[in-house]
Amino acid sequence: MKTIRIGTRESKLAIWQAEWVKDSLTSIYPGIDCVLVPKKTKGDKIPDIPLPKIGDKGFFTEELEQALLTGEIDLAVHSLKDLPVELPQGLSIAAYGERHDPRDVFFGKEGLPLAELPAGSMIGTSSLRRQCQLKYQRADLNFCDLRGNLDTRWDKLQNSRDMAGIVLAAAGALRLGWQDRITEFLAEDVVLPAVGQGIIAIETASHRTEIRQILQPLNHRPSELAGRAERSFLRSLGGGCQTPIAALAKVQEDRIQVTGMVAGMDGKNILKVTAEGFDPEQTGADAAAQIKCLGANNLLKEIQG
Repeated sequence: MKTIRIGTRESKLAIWQAEWVKDSLTSIYPGIDCVLVPKKTKGDKIPDIPLPKIGDKGFFTEELEQALLTGEIDLAVHSLKDLPVELPQGLSIAAYGERHDPRDVFFGKEGLPLAELPAGSMIGTSSLRRQCQLKYQRADLNFCDLRGNLDTRWDKLQNSRDMAGIVLAAAGALRLGWQDRITEFLAEDVVLPAVGQGIIAIETASHRTEIRQILQPLNHRPSELAGRAERSFLRSLGGGCQTPIAALAKVQEDRIQVTGMVAGMDGKNILKVTAEGFDPEQTGADAAAQIKCLGANNLLKEIQG
């Protein structure tokens, strides 16, 4: 294989991630040429509608996955947190990049951390997961929808008269070199991250054994185990990227510890559990079973109407 076609979204962060894959492959295989194939997804085409109102099945991935199925591209690069837990038939994840910081970060317009914001302050985030957990910490905060790529969100904050700050994933902000803009990192016990947050996923057609073998050196085993366990937790609860479900797995010598969370919409109810094991799918499912026993299904039914 002399040329590998890498599918990616068009945003600056997505291109950064695809370039990382490209550079990694060309450094390992000097004889291979890699080309990026940017695609505009449904999520990129309608950037002003809140995600929970649209649904999230393939919102940022469908066009790339279609290109994989037709053979237009050889692999697709995603943020794992954007990838639905149920993949189209014939596609699978071939490699998991080493996880970057999984936490969320807060950007305060005036440099104030969340704890010091005045009552009634407006926070920009479209994520129900973030909103519910922050309401639990600060019931006096207000929230507004915030979509678009990272540059767009930053510009909206700077030009807004109402927003006191915004919340983003640390990994994306750090990949774009925004270290100096961050007001504070949000601890995992304050805001548990999204499933797969900070992990780059490389998806291919399942039958493409050659390309999957080529990608193996890029796979980071602890990140793979963590990502699979977290996705198993989400899958077992029947949730998607836009439900207030969070999970973070930590791996030490192949032993997996999964912390999972389900939140109520009013921010008054937060359920958390921890499960441990060696099999990622089973450990995630065990955590889901535990949290269902605490009443998670009732909270999720409220959200789903």
